[in-house]
Amino acid sequence: MKQPGVGDLFLDEIQKKNPKTFLEIGVFHGVTARNICELLYNNHKHEFKYVGIDIFDQDSKYKNEGVPVYKFNNPLKNFYFNYIKKQNPYSLEAVNDLLVKFKNNIEIIKGNSNHVLKKLKNRNFDFIFIDGGHAYETAMNDLLSSKEILSPGGTILCDDYDLWHLGAKKAVDDFVQNERCNLSIIKERFAKIEF
Repeated sequence: MKQPGVGDLFLDEIQKKNPKTFLEIGVFHGVTARNICELLYNNHKHEFKYVGIDIFDQDSKYKNEGVPVYKFNNPLKNFYFNYIKKQNPYSLEAVNDLLVKFKNNIEIIKGNSNHVLKKLKNRNFDFIFIDGGHAYETAMNDLLSSKEILSPGGTILCDDYDLWHLGAKKAVDDFVQNERCNLSIIKERFAKIEF
């Protein structure tokens, strides 16, 4: 569902915290990642770190996760990627190309967050944006794993809180109740969690 001004609202939430370390779970085609990196670069120049995780996979086995549609509505974008770039816009390669300006500040990891997040247990992030799998089990795993790697005073922001039918909303609600943290709902779309 398109909501006017949601992109600006999202970047405003990041700006309020002014993080230097950022984790995004669910990179998709990398446009949000680019906007985040532009903001962090404007604030910190090259003194920031962005880590993005995505399955980069259109496999139907993830259909219960709420995987987005892998097709641009804009025919010019389809032409550009299919005939000029000869690249899948949702691939790891395409996302790295999109973020090349920040290549020394980013790390893009291909894999399922249910497994990848366990490998990040020795890192700390000031801000974590969760927009990965929307099934209850995956969303809960992302929340529990994120709590373990969140810097003191950090923020977890979950997208698509309004898509209750996929399980992410219930996962957020259960997590907040069990962990006794603060929850703010922003435009019915974002769930902001702070400890």
